[in-house]
Amino acid sequence: MDIDIVEESAEVLKDYNRISIAFRIESRLRLEAIRNGLGGFHLIEGKIAPPYWKDYDQFEPPISWPKKWDISKWGILSAFDGKNRVGGAVIAYDTRNVFMLEERKDLAVLWDIRIQPDFRGREIGSKLFQRAIDWARARGCRYLKIETQNINVPACRFYAKQGCVLGAINRYAYTDHPDEVQLIWYKEIG
Repeated sequence: MDIDIVEESAEVLKDYNRISIAFRIESRLRLEAIRNGLGGFHLIEGKIAPPYWKDYDQFEPPISWPKKWDISKWGILSAFDGKNRVGGAVIAYDTRNVFMLEERKDLAVLWDIRIQPDFRGREIGSKLFQRAIDWARARGCRYLKIETQNINVPACRFYAKQGCVLGAINRYAYTDHPDEVQLIWYKEIG
């Protein structure tokens, strides 16, 4: 399969938004604190019954981002199989009021990465991830930061495979979803 990855402008967010980010949750990483956290943590995978679907776009779809933030410095990467849009990644950089960026100029955030369901598992995500690193590195970033949750086990495996390191665990990040644990990954790129 010959996939082309191109950088596009924010005008494509409506088309980008059509790529499903929904995923089926069949297991989760349960956080177990050792000696109340002083001895570290274990993440233990366990099955979820019954499995269910999660769609982040129900909470904050890509078409809503320009209404909340100035995305003029963000990178929008799109993956195409011929003329068919099959995936994309968005990198946030140097944007006021984006908490994840920590007001740092040496840090970019992989804000979003998505692959059409029929194209998942074909290394398109790895290609997009590498292009996101290249994009951030070209802006002088030393780190790429990524947020995911303990319920997205495939994403956690993906980031670990890409050489990311789990840098932070926040079990209380999501008051509306108390069963979810925020996991922050970092990839040193500079």
